[in-house]
Amino acid sequence: MANDKLFLEEKETGRIEAFSDGVFAIAITLLILDIKVPHMRDLTSAGGLVQALLGLWPAYIAYLISFATILIIWVNHHRIFNYIKRSDDAFLFLNGFLLFLVVFIPFPTALLSEYLTSQYAHIVSAIYSGTFLMVAVALQLLWRHAAKDKRLISRNADHCFISNISKQYRYGPPLYLLALMLSFIWAPASIAMCFLLAVFFSIAGAITKMYCEIEIK
Repeated sequence: MANDKLFLEEKETGRIEAFSDGVFAIAITLLILDIKVPHMRDLTSAGGLVQALLGLWPAYIAYLISFATILIIWVNHHRIFNYIKRSDDAFLFLNGFLLFLVVFIPFPTALLSEYLTSQYAHIVSAIYSGTFLMVAVALQLLWRHAAKDKRLISRNADHCFISNISKQYRYGPPLYLLALMLSFIWAPASIAMCFLLAVFFSIAGAITKMYCEIEIK
């Protein structure tokens, strides 16, 4: 009876993760659509194909940062589902809110690639960093709801992993808020910080896993 209940719980969370993976895949695919192939008729004014391709550098930067960030969000989402074995209505809606924001990311990415070198750089960088701030808040809310009193967490989950993931996610909102504030001072610094935060959370997650595995041993 207990095994049947466990199977049903894992099947339910498996469906949630599978649906989420599909949404992440769509969002990350949409990013490339903003990098347009230069038309032959525009090459003369652009100074040739090489110059036209080099002129797309804002689109390359926006694509790189957004791809890396969505990838890290997906990795973290997958990581927490290693411990989340049950769900409730609130969790479903919180996960839906996170996916809503993830699918929105290609829009500020397109804005950034178009206006990064213009007088509107501060505005688009604020929208861009603000989007990731909202994603960080959504991810934290999702995890806090699941982890509170181990509400939706596997009964066999090690406390070290749960505690360290909670600590790690606390840094997200304030750090992205700082990136948002930087956008009004110097847009390139805000964009650079968004990229560095993606790298930071990637490394932090790997370190957390290694640390807890050592503690368990």
